[in-house]
This record gives sequence, structure tokens and C-alpha cells, in this order.
Amino acid sequence: MKRTLFALLILMSSTALAHPHSFIDMKTELVVDGDHFTGLKMTWTMDEITSADLLYDAGDAKPGSVIWKKLAAGVMANVLGQHYFSEIWHNKQRVKFLNLPKEYQLSRNGHKAVLEFILPLAEPPILSGQRFEILTFDPTYFVDMFYDNAGALSLPDSLQSRCAFDLNTPKPNDSLKQYALSLDKADAPPEDVDLGRQFAQTVILTCH
Repeated sequence: MKRTLFALLILMSSTALAHPHSFIDMKTELVVDGDHFTGLKMTWTMDEITSADLLYDAGDAKPGSVIWKKLAAGVMANVLGQHYFSEIWHNKQRVKFLNLPKEYQLSRNGHKAVLEFILPLAEPPILSGQRFEILTFDPTYFVDMFYDNAGALSLPDSLQSRCAFDLNTPKPNDSLKQYALSLDKADAPPEDVDLGRQFAQTVILTCH
């Protein structure tokens, strides 16, 4: 039960030779307090291979049990170590996050592990008349973190009429795709390549 998310992601099947090696399907809901943007409720569903060790350690433990809580704490610690793998930009400034989520949990959905947590903003900004850019990605592109479609983004009922999410998916050129495919599990792309960012989707939140 001491395995970390990073450890799980390097203990992949030997048949996976190219980047990315792991896949996380994301869903995100805006969290607000009145007209203040307070956080994002994120749901990350890991692929079956990535989930295997977590689910093995969980065994037949019931949801919410001590075993699940320990596993969740280990995974969450690694997510926090990477600043939630997320960036939020407002007026060309990076929005700061609180160091600890207000809530989080790990659960099972069939053969997949699901991490849910609320990413809290340190200084919640006003939403009215504002625009935000939200990115969630693994800088090394070892993990492909993606929204399947715009329906994975949701707003509270109170903001349906005046806020909107737009999902922009990049289209990397063929040479970049071939470079990513050329990397095996032992490789890490140079930091200046910023590989993960080049494949990262950008979520635009605008409010009237």
C-alpha cells in the first residue's frame, strides 16, 4: 500500500513502448461561492493497466475503508507534489492553489481506479466579466491526461446562463508525434521540450 502514483506509472506493461504509457480520463466541475471561483472538482479515471496495482492492494475492501483512505492519501500526495498537475491562468497571471485539497477519495469503477478531489484556489477570484485558462497535464507526457469531450466540463446551475466552458484540443505536428512515439519507458524528454504542454488541452472559462 506504499506504492505511489509515480511508482504505479512506471510499473507498466512491458508491451507499452511509447509515450504516453498511461491514460487518465478527466471530468471537471466548477466550484463557486457566490460569484467567487473557489476551486475545481476533478474526477480522474485511470486506465485499467495503471489501476491494476491500486485495485490489487485494495482487494475486497469496502469504499471508505481504511485501506482505501491510505491508498488515496498516497496517490494524492504525488498529485500534490506536482501542483495537482494543473495550471489556471487569469490576466496572464498564474492562479495560486492551496497546498491541500479540502476533500479527496479513491474508489473503484469496474477495473478502473477513480480519484476524486477538489482543487482549491488560494485567493478565489471574481467570476463576473472574467476569463480563465485551465490546463491539466503531465509535463513529461508519460501520462496522457485528457477530456474525452466538452461534456466532461460542467457548471453549477446558478452559472449556466452566464458562464461557459470551451475545450481546445491541440493538433501537434507529425514530427512532435513521432518524437513522443520514439520515447520508451526509460526516457524522459528534456525539460525545454515541454512535451506534455504541447499535447495539453486548454479549457477556457468565460463569464459575463
